[in-house]
Amino acid sequence: MPTKFIFVSGGVISGLGKGVTTASIALLLQNRGYRVTPVKCENYLNIDAGLINPIEHGDPFLCEDGTESDMDMGTYEKFLDKNMERHNFITMGQIYKTVIDRERNFEYDGEDVEAIPHVTNEILKRIKFAGEKENADIVVVELGGTAGEYQNALYYEASRILSRDKKNAVIHVHVSYLPTPSHLGEPKTKPTQLSVRMLNSMGIQPDFIVTRSEKPMDGRRRARFALFCSVEPENVIDSIDLPTPYETPLHLARQQMDEKILTMLGLPFNTLHIGEWEKMVNTVKVKKEKSITIAIVGKYFATGEYQLRDSYAALMDAIDHAAWRLGLDARIQWIQAEKLEKGDIGELKEASGIIVPIGWGPRGVEGKIKAIEYARVNKIPYLGLCYGMQLAVVEYARNALGLKDAHTLECDADTTHPVIHMISGQEELLKRRAYGGTMRLGRWECQVKEGTLADEWYKKWNGYDDPKKKIIGERHRHRYEFNDAYAKQFEEAGLVISGRSVVEHLAEIIELPKSVHPFFLGTQYHPEYRSRPLAPHPLFLAFITASKHND
Repeated sequence: MPTKFIFVSGGVISGLGKGVTTASIALLLQNRGYRVTPVKCENYLNIDAGLINPIEHGDPFLCEDGTESDMDMGTYEKFLDKNMERHNFITMGQIYKTVIDRERNFEYDGEDVEAIPHVTNEILKRIKFAGEKENADIVVVELGGTAGEYQNALYYEASRILSRDKKNAVIHVHVSYLPTPSHLGEPKTKPTQLSVRMLNSMGIQPDFIVTRSEKPMDGRRRARFALFCSVEPENVIDSIDLPTPYETPLHLARQQMDEKILTMLGLPFNTLHIGEWEKMVNTVKVKKEKSITIAIVGKYFATGEYQLRDSYAALMDAIDHAAWRLGLDARIQWIQAEKLEKGDIGELKEASGIIVPIGWGPRGVEGKIKAIEYARVNKIPYLGLCYGMQLAVVEYARNALGLKDAHTLECDADTTHPVIHMISGQEELLKRRAYGGTMRLGRWECQVKEGTLADEWYKKWNGYDDPKKKIIGERHRHRYEFNDAYAKQFEEAGLVISGRSVVEHLAEIIELPKSVHPFFLGTQYHPEYRSRPLAPHPLFLAFITASKHND
């Protein structure tokens, strides 16, 4: 059948949950038997999200094919339980670069190259390609930003053009804020009215309005939206704050939003199979009898006086997925690594388990190493992710091997014991300042050593891609690695290299035996990017289990 398209736009403010709405619509349609693929259109001129500071735009999400993308890719993967790829992620930087490159190559045959139609054509080409690549019945397109921004105007124009060209095959969903000012005590519809008016000025009439609010919408507000926004009352969809974003698809289904979308697109309903998802949501919502405290020692927490969960979004989700599966409430304790450098480690004493996540550069490194030493010496469950694995190696080298000036070359180019050094070929890239998209990225296979802690948990939770050969496929994002020249020294001192990459034989997992420590493990890869609510990652299940026993 011809591909159908759903455009999801946002109004009034950012951060409303457009990505969750997009993923929820896609999930409902997928669970009715349709082939669905989501696409995110980002406004920024970056080619990808790899070089953006996490505080600036949240934690970049790493796809299986190595694409460094927006966090929304992670949301799509978690909701749809399928891998996103390069074609699911579009930035305006990609669009402009392609158009300019084509102009320089004389591919436009001397035309006057303009925003319309050349830029809009490239946008539509990529959206259509995503549908063709996945053989999708429906493509759900999330438009970044909010209606009325200069940066996303061409995305909106492209959606208008497609609506004109494909009658009855394109619908628009507008997600907007329905505020209830405390001094007034009633929801106000005017912000959304103005947002829809902005859409109308661009030639777009939304078919659905999804109102984000703290409380359910009443009939009076629904009637005003219908009157002033020219939307049928039944197509004004209520989207309230819920205990978990994973409940959103169920909330939309209770309002028959998926049925209304299919009716508008002229498609049969099919049966909605959502029992497994509903069971998971009920597990999340049930009151937990036990809570544990997980300390995250990092440096991408604060912007001004505010703490940002988004800086470690994938990690936070992975912790939640594992805790929910085990019937626990995981409370997060944010610990600034730089504070630990001043000698105050009192905060660590409250932790049931400690995580040192992804990071770059020297800032806060000595504080992270102190946290790792505390976890190792005091037998607190420890999980090191990428940089957290590398710094665990540094800590062990200094305090167990006696190599006092051991370090990573990333932080100390003059160290006499570079226990972490640069991956072959990366040095030349950095000399040319070729930073973007040049790390060891994406899925790489690793063979796990039999009888290790990692082997135990990958077996227990069916995490192996090839159980007989003990092969796992995990996602990577790094330039530095364990220096194998020191492998014998580490192993003689009790550190176990429990996983190595199949192709390059690089150290991928390090751990301490259970006889020495209840749980001390680091991975060069990022298990957090593969965790999903219906399938928590085995290593996070292992870590949370150990933290529970330590509490």
